Amino acid sequence: MSEWKECKLEDMALSFAMGPFGSNIKAENFINSGVPVIRGKNFNFPKYVSGDFVYLSEEKANELKNSNCFPGDLVFTHRGTIGQVALIPEGKFSRYVISQSGMKVTVDEQKLSKDFLFYFFKSSLGQYELLKNESQVGVPSISSPLSSLKAVDLHLPPLPEQKAIAEVLSSLDDKIDLLQRQNQTLEALAETLFRQWFIEEAQDDWEEKPLSEVTNIAIGRTPPRKQSQWFSVNNKDVKWISIKDLGLSGVFVFDTAEFLTKEAVNTFNIPIIPKDTVLLSFKMTVGRVGITTENMLTNEAIAHFKFKKNTPFTKEYLYFYLKLFKYELLGSTSSIVTSINSTMIKDLKITIPDTITMKNFREQTEVIFEKIKKNQVQIRTLENLRDTLLPKLMSGEARVQYD
Repeated sequence: MSEWKECKLEDMALSFAMGPFGSNIKAENFINSGVPVIRGKNFNFPKYVSGDFVYLSEEKANELKNSNCFPGDLVFTHRGTIGQVALIPEGKFSRYVISQSGMKVTVDEQKLSKDFLFYFFKSSLGQYELLKNESQVGVPSISSPLSSLKAVDLHLPPLPEQKAIAEVLSSLDDKIDLLQRQNQTLEALAETLFRQWFIEEAQDDWEEKPLSEVTNIAIGRTPPRKQSQWFSVNNKDVKWISIKDLGLSGVFVFDTAEFLTKEAVNTFNIPIIPKDTVLLSFKMTVGRVGITTENMLTNEAIAHFKFKKNTPFTKEYLYFYLKLFKYELLGSTSSIVTSINSTMIKDLKITIPDTITMKNFREQTEVIFEKIKKNQVQIRTLENLRDTLLPKLMSGEARVQYD
């Protein structure tokens, strides 16, 4: 460890920049193509900014040149959801503009590996350094964000070891990314089959029935939030699914941010959801769907569809039916948040295909969903390995061989 050195991030960087003031970038500036703007939602990926971008014209991006960032830069959020960090990928766009809530650093790669720095900021040590000047007033934010970023303390191994550490962690992230993209492809394949058979080629003589007639529908519950004894972060307690958990889970729900104690389940008679039950969010964020992987619980914004002995379709069929349903058609007001309630969910009409078509769909999609589930299990294993290695590699507790 004697060859590791202490320094400040500003000693290892070529430049820093903030996003523009709010008055300099407005919704009316956004166009369908051009220079992408990096917003908070573009950080919700394992390593690189991605997802759906809004765009600025070349002229507007030139006007905001002090907030331009480029492939290889690291970007951060300093307001709102703070502590997010991502790299800008090579080969997609030649430049980006960071939004009002962001900032960026360009490192001197003769001194510091950008990939090593990314993983540093993903570690608990890096998060502490990034957030130690967090403001406790109003909207979450970092006080004097650029000054705070420049003053981050680094404990750096030699550059070749930085690169070797980053390579180990990147190889895990690459495998995770590959499995996630494979799952997206598999789900899209099954969805295409559903659309073709049950939307484009739907038969006029197929019957429709209310969901409550062919499944047992229950709604989750939330104990009183002010009584903290009912809530837990202990994975020995019962997993309690939120809408956010549904959004992060993929097809199958394995993990939750919170748990409820067994006493809470008994005291408030919270319905237990068995394995392989399809879930639907119907409040706040409407239309998120998932499938349980063990006995679980949910809050009151999520409905559970438990199959009966004679339920005439599979969980894969119900998953896509709920995922593709146009919930805005149920609403009578301008706000879908206030339009959808549990009665409407129970009264939803679902098409009942003939038994042969459903049998064929089950045979083709069950194997796809099983592969998706196995991939998700592997992703969790790789993420746990990465997250275990990360603090050890960043602190020097674990070392890697390098030339």
